[in-house]
This record gives sequence, C-alpha cells and structure tokens, in this order.
Amino acid sequence: MKGWFVTGTDTEIGKTCVSAGMVHLLGQQGWRVAAVKPLAAGQAQDVEGRWFNEDVRLLHAAQSAGLSEAEVGPLQFRAACAPHIAARIEDRPIEREWLVSQVRATAARADLSVVEGVGGFRVPLCEGWDTADLAHDLGLPVVLVVGLRLGCINHAALTAEAVRARGLTLAGWVANTLEAPLPHLGDNLSALQTVLGAPCWGHVPRLHPPTAAAVAAHLNPDAVPVRL
Repeated sequence: MKGWFVTGTDTEIGKTCVSAGMVHLLGQQGWRVAAVKPLAAGQAQDVEGRWFNEDVRLLHAAQSAGLSEAEVGPLQFRAACAPHIAARIEDRPIEREWLVSQVRATAARADLSVVEGVGGFRVPLCEGWDTADLAHDLGLPVVLVVGLRLGCINHAALTAEAVRARGLTLAGWVANTLEAPLPHLGDNLSALQTVLGAPCWGHVPRLHPPTAAAVAAHLNPDAVPVRL
C-alpha cells in the first residue's frame, strides 16, 4: 500500500476533515486517491431513510477513485460509541483479517490511500487488536492530527512515542483549531514541533464549513511528500 494512516491525539479533533483535505490536495496534484475509514461508529438516517455515517460520507465526497460509500467505510456501526462496544451491541464481531483485506482491496484501486483511524491511536477493536495494530498491519506511515487545546503537547508526545514504538514512521502532523482558541498559540506550536520531531503539514483554522477544499487550502503541498 502507498499512502498514510491518519490518527489523532483524541477523538473529535478533526481527523476526518484533515483526511478529506489531504485527499483533495493530492487529487489536485493529479493522483487517484482512495479515502478509507475502516471502522466508523455512529449512523443517522438521511431524508430517504438510508443509514449513513457522516465521516464516511465526507471522505466519500472527497475521494477521486470512484469508490462506493461501502468501500470507503467497510465496517459501519449504528451505535455512537467505542467500536468494540458497538460490535458487541450489534453482534457483529470485528474480524482482523477481513478488515485489513478490505482496506487493501480498496487501496489497490487507486494510486494513493488516506486511511483514517478511529478515535486516538490505541482504540481497542477486538481482543488483542487495536487501532495501533491496524496501522502496523497496513504498514503505512502515520500522520498525526493534533487538536489544539490545553494538554495537546502531552497527548501529541505520547502518541508520537506510541507510533514509533510500533516501528512506524511519523511522517508529519497537522495542527487543527478546535472551538476555543488556544492561548499562547505560537509557543504551543513551537513546543509541538520540538517534541514531535516531524514536519508540520499545516495549521488548519476554525472553518465554517470545514469542507475538504477549505482544509486543503491550509495544508502545505510542499510538506506533503509523495515519494513512491
């Protein structure tokens, strides 16, 4: 596989928006990009009564490889909770080999893949397997989305440490602005650069709405290397 695994310092810190922005940016550069969210928990019904996951739909809209929503999100649960809990509630076990094979099959249809994890880097999926193992199974370099809030330096440093402990490369990181502005922003960004020891791929401000194109405009195309 060629591409990146996108993880975050926590849940709800903008992984999907950044992933969609990466897909859009790479598409502008002429690459056919597959966007994949292997697991998604939390579905709603649209006006036609169809169940959908908002993150999967956003990634599907950004991709350029002609994928279906089912290929972008091969395993979707209705309950908005940790995936291993949703799997138990719905009696749909998360199967490691099946899920990895689905991601690889989808990735094979494109030049590059942006695979978004769920929650943070070490979310349990089934017994003896978590999202860090998923990233390792796929063998992709990791991009870390840092939600800019108090405590983010510690969360980012711990996540980077965990990524490298799995033998994976931290390819880069993206700073994402959350609801409340982070005081001493410049000092915090400087500290993040020091502790992460990887290139910053961009700083995304608060966007209304946070479309893939809007996010892509705040990613540095020269910092997102495509060396295949």
